[in-house]
Amino acid sequence: MAGLTTFLFHPKVDRLRTPILVFDAAGLSLFAVSGSQKSLALGMEPVPAMLLGMLTGIGGGIVRDVLANEIPLVLRAELYAVAALAGAGVVVAGDVYGLPPLGPAIGGAFLCFTIRMLAIRRGWRLPVATPEEDRARTD
Repeated sequence: MAGLTTFLFHPKVDRLRTPILVFDAAGLSLFAVSGSQKSLALGMEPVPAMLLGMLTGIGGGIVRDVLANEIPLVLRAELYAVAALAGAGVVVAGDVYGLPPLGPAIGGAFLCFTIRMLAIRRGWRLPVATPEEDRARTD
């Protein structure tokens, strides 16, 4: 139903871009945190748990972008996977230091959401490597 609604009322739905990005950032945060918590609960080591938390967070966005026939955000210069990795890192750090899981989960979700929203609002992007020949042309 959501796909059909978007197809039929694209101009009206496009005006909802900002709220959609906010909900996407919230989903990214919650899935990154829950993915890392689940990984830790299943006995994974810290680094793989962080990576799986990040992958859990970005997975939904990748599927969404592929279904929308767009290049996934994670494959662009967006601060998307980095935000998820930071949130998952807080959860894993809390586990390593033996903290109760609720505090690091809230902190990780908040950090991930904040990084993503600041990146959207301020246009923060990851640096992109340019070939040597392209740099020579701009000089």
